Amino acid sequence: MEKFRKLVEAGPIGLQPWAEKKLEEYASQIIRFDTLPESEDELVERIGDADAVLVRTLPLVPASVISRCGNLRYIGMCCSLYSKESANVDIDYAEKHGIKVYGIRDYGDKGVTEFVVYALVRILHGYDWPLWREKPKEITGLRIGFVGFGTSGQMTARLLKAMGAEISYFARAAKPECKKERMHFKPLSSLLEESEVVITCLNKGVILLDEEMFRHLGSGKIMINTSIGPASDMGALERWILDDRNVFVSDTAGGIGDIYPKVKDRRNVLCPDVSAGMTIEAYDLMSRKVLDNIEKALS
Repeated sequence: MEKFRKLVEAGPIGLQPWAEKKLEEYASQIIRFDTLPESEDELVERIGDADAVLVRTLPLVPASVISRCGNLRYIGMCCSLYSKESANVDIDYAEKHGIKVYGIRDYGDKGVTEFVVYALVRILHGYDWPLWREKPKEITGLRIGFVGFGTSGQMTARLLKAMGAEISYFARAAKPECKKERMHFKPLSSLLEESEVVITCLNKGVILLDEEMFRHLGSGKIMINTSIGPASDMGALERWILDDRNVFVSDTAGGIGDIYPKVKDRRNVLCPDVSAGMTIEAYDLMSRKVLDNIEKALS
């Protein structure tokens, strides 16, 4: 199989040691950096005359960097690629100049699902947490609505349904296969009004919950954000969190957004600030997918 002449890891990329060893089969020379570059000029210097580069969610790789790295023919994203618009790489520019850009998806979903169950059990039963209702409550019969219903949303929904929850969802389109499982599509406003728990599972950069949607959501609810970034307008979310009858959950500070410093210590905010999806298993799966993409690029 053909090899890259020179492959650069432009910063920490999170590959497992076995995958780092496997990389040697795909490149004659590998240059690794374990810190992020502090500027575009430094990133360009790191890439130099390489024909392949690997990056994670950082650093940003805009056209102004790609245009100065004339030997590049492959950019591997060791992170989720949901859309060109949300990517940290200028994919359109790269592709127009004959450079392949591949990203990965669906490698940390099981950890996210486990986090959702952990958070709900802790809140519903009052385990080291203020009891949500007057008495402990099971997930059985809980009305849970999903905003966004991709791979992780459906995986989480199926587990919660197996535990007795009533599942509804809002997505860009209804999913006939989910109807057969008695998981029902609803307009966003109706879903927010009728759900006791709302779980947002949106692509990076997608903000669906504004002031009007929070009025539909109302008070006395639990919201869990599993998106990579915020799913809500910051001002509207902050006002909703300031109502002590509500509970907001996110695994990371990034999932809360800019208001994190203001709300992180509130008794109705649960945020361990640890990426729930990044388990040992997820790093293994991510590593395999990154290597698969390299083989695809070389073939």
